[in-house]
Amino acid sequence: MSASKILVVDDDKNLLELLKVRLESAGYEVATTPEEDTAIDLATAQLFDLSIVDLQLVHTDGIKLMEELLLIHPDMPVIILTAHGTIESAVEAMKKGAYSYVTKPFDGRELLVQIEKALETRNLRSEVQRLEGLLEEKYDFSNIVAKSVHMQKVLEQVTHVAKTESTVYIYGESGTGKELIARGIHVLSDRRNEAFVDINCAAIPETLLESELFGHEKGAFTGAIRSREGLLTRAHRGTIFLDEIGDMSLSIQAKLLRVLEEQRFYPVGEKKPIEVDLRVIVATNKDLEDEVRKGKFREDLYYRIHVIPIFIAPLRERREDIPALVNHFVRMFSQEMKKEIRGVAPVAMQQLMLQDWPGNVRQLKNAIEYAVAMTKHDVITEDMLLDSRDLSEGEFKPLKEAKASFEKSYIIHLLELTHGNVSKAAQLAGKYRADFYNLLKKYSLRPDDFKKDRS
Repeated sequence: MSASKILVVDDDKNLLELLKVRLESAGYEVATTPEEDTAIDLATAQLFDLSIVDLQLVHTDGIKLMEELLLIHPDMPVIILTAHGTIESAVEAMKKGAYSYVTKPFDGRELLVQIEKALETRNLRSEVQRLEGLLEEKYDFSNIVAKSVHMQKVLEQVTHVAKTESTVYIYGESGTGKELIARGIHVLSDRRNEAFVDINCAAIPETLLESELFGHEKGAFTGAIRSREGLLTRAHRGTIFLDEIGDMSLSIQAKLLRVLEEQRFYPVGEKKPIEVDLRVIVATNKDLEDEVRKGKFREDLYYRIHVIPIFIAPLRERREDIPALVNHFVRMFSQEMKKEIRGVAPVAMQQLMLQDWPGNVRQLKNAIEYAVAMTKHDVITEDMLLDSRDLSEGEFKPLKEAKASFEKSYIIHLLELTHGNVSKAAQLAGKYRADFYNLLKKYSLRPDDFKKDRS
């Protein structure tokens, strides 16, 4: 793996030389310059993984240079070097996009720790982007929208667990996209070139589920006129995804537990075991802890599958994902139906934001498909959405509650767009900074949770 490239800008040539020696001895490739223009030329000519910029330069301040560097490489973390007397300015630099700051005279070890953390954050962000692109390319999974803080964290979890062999437990309401996340884990894993085998345990009758999973020998039961390979065998060396595992009967749960513990099983009617190498991912829309208490799910199996839990929140709790989902579905169905739909009218989008979507992303997708199919115009209007859902009065919130819900989602969206920069968010909202802070307090929102550099 090639060494990370670091650009260092400081008008103190002695300090430049010291930093170059220290960073190169730590394994980094380093370019240094005391000149702002040279720094811009270097950044334009090659890709740097990180920059270290002195706050006070000869011809300009470090914040201005940082902003120019970020225009060239938006994802490049910048560490500001500052004297004790200019810490306030360094904090201002962080508000404008710096990763962190280090005060002079600095501890070399502290600087190396800051660099390592910054590069880890950058790499993780790049991996999330790679995941989104890979899912889009291979499976058309662009409806895994990661605009919300929640979905960003989910994709970060996916990138962390994909390279492991641990069992993953995905839970959340129906229609939230649990299968898409499972496929994403498989695509990023070392088993990506092997089979991804999925089975919906709720969709297959108990009498057939055992045969589907384990396979059977000819004559094992009435109607078994030939031997059949089970899904566990097909998933050998790959990934088995057990969707809605909470609907599996206790008897099959016991047999599945043995498979997970021993990586082998007996097909129905067979006396010789089959050994398999499996990565197991499960999903459920049930509260399995409650199912265990009720005696409907085995406690030992629950603890065996509950290794790495990933929660997918319902759409009503991440409304900031709705506009991007809507735009994606409009583009997708417009292409499929060969219609030129430019988008969704503002009033219609507001209505979409206000609905609770009990069916989550799946329901939203169906609503947009209907709207695209039925509209006679190039913009989807609110009347198309009303017709598409046939909503009852009970599905709407009171106006005051609906307005508050929309306002909170709107503020969250602004904070994500501005990476927690309150000044920019207030400006976009047309609010005074003090009034915007009152809104943050009203909805218990913390700008730090949306910071670009937050790991």
